Amino acid sequence: MKIESIRLQNFKSFKEVEIEKIPDFCVIVGANGTGKSTLFRVFDFLKDALTDNVQIALSKRGGFREVRTRTADGAIELEIKFRFKAKEKEKPKLATYLLAINERNGEPVVEREELRYRRGSYGQPWKFLSFACGKGEAVINEIDDVESEKDLKREQQELARPDILAIKGLAQFRRYPAVMALGQTIENWHRSDFHISDTRFSLPDAGVAPHLSREGENLALVTQYLYGHHREKFDDILERMTRRVPGISKVQAKTTEEGRVLLKFQDGAFKDPFLMRYVSDGTIKMFAYLVLLYDPSPHPLLCIEEPENQLYPSLLAELAEEFSGYARDGRQVFVSTHSPDFLNAVELESVFWLVKKDGFTQVRRAKADAQIAAFMREGDQMGYLWKEGLFEGAHPGFECRGAGIGGRQFGGVRRLARLPPSNEP
Repeated sequence: MKIESIRLQNFKSFKEVEIEKIPDFCVIVGANGTGKSTLFRVFDFLKDALTDNVQIALSKRGGFREVRTRTADGAIELEIKFRFKAKEKEKPKLATYLLAINERNGEPVVEREELRYRRGSYGQPWKFLSFACGKGEAVINEIDDVESEKDLKREQQELARPDILAIKGLAQFRRYPAVMALGQTIENWHRSDFHISDTRFSLPDAGVAPHLSREGENLALVTQYLYGHHREKFDDILERMTRRVPGISKVQAKTTEEGRVLLKFQDGAFKDPFLMRYVSDGTIKMFAYLVLLYDPSPHPLLCIEEPENQLYPSLLAELAEEFSGYARDGRQVFVSTHSPDFLNAVELESVFWLVKKDGFTQVRRAKADAQIAAFMREGDQMGYLWKEGLFEGAHPGFECRGAGIGGRQFGGVRRLARLPPSNEP
C-alpha cells in the first residue's frame, strides 16, 4: 500500500493542511515546533484508534480538547488517499479513507467514517463503507464481481460503541481488500526514534525478538533472532556494515557457551577486533538502522525521526541511500531531519518543509518553489540551500538579507540562479 495524500483538519497545529503526491521516500524539514513530530504521530493515533478505540487514542494524548486544534469548533478530520492491490497482478486502485471525530455529551464519537475507491481510472469512486456514530453500512459482496455500483450489496451494521472504527472488524476479511490493506499498514507501521543509551549493545538475559522496538533497546535480542532464524539476512547486514562505515574492515559473529551472539568489529587501524559494546554510538546506530531496514518481515511504512543524531556526517549519505532503497517494492519511508548533510543526499522531489503561520502549520514542497528548483538545476545541493535560508521559515536561526531579482544574498555573498521564464509580458 502506498499513501498518496494526507489531509488533516483540526489536528493539533494542523488546522487545515493537505500533503499531496507523497513520494515513496518523503523527507520533512522545519524549525522546532512547526509540527514534524505531530505529523508522524498521526499514524500513532490511527494505530491506537484501530487497536483499541478512539477514546483510548485521545486519552493517551490528553483528551479530545487537547488533540483538537485550539480555537477550533468542528470535528477532527483525517483523510488518507492510498493505492492498493486487491490482486497481485492487477494495477493498484486508488482508495480514500475519511475519519471525522467529534464530541457528544462529553464523550468522543466517530462522527463520520468512509471508505471509497475507484475500480478503473475514471468515474466517481464507489462508496464501500459509510458509518456515523456507530451505525452504517458496508458492501458485503466481492467488488471485482460486479459491473456497476448498483450491483453492490450493502448490509446495515451497528458497532458495539460509537468510538470504535468500523474498519477494525472488517480488516480481517479478504472480501474487503481495501480495508485489509489499510488495516495491515496501520497495524504494522513503525516509528523509529533510537535512544543510544538504551540501544547500547549488551548481553540479553534470555530470549529473542523478531522486530526492533521504537527506541531500539532490544537490539541484542533482535540480533540473536536474526542469527538463529535468518542467517542470510544477518550476514548481509554485517557485510553492509563493512561497506557503509568507514574504517570497519570486518564484522564477525561469535557465539558464547550459552548460545548468545556477540559481534566483533575489526578496525583497519587496530590489530585486534573489539566487541560491539565498545564501538562508537554512531556505529551502533548505523547497525540498528540496518537491522530495521533488513527486517525479514519489513514494515509497510517507516517513520524515522532525526536519523542524524550520533551519526558522523559522512554516514548520512549512506543512510539516505539505504532509506531510498527500502522505499521501493510498495513500501514508504518518512524521515524528519535537521541535517544539511542528509538533505544533500536527497532528491528535490522528496522534500517538504513545515512552517508556522498565525500559530498553525503549513506545508510547502521544495520542488514547487521556483527559486529552489532553479538552484538545484544549476547543480546546488539541497542541504546547502536549506542552510542558507531558502526554505523560508524552516531555519529561523538564519537571517536572510538583501534579495534581488533572480537572486538572494546570504551573509554578504550574493547567489544567482536562472528562474523559469515568466508567462507575463
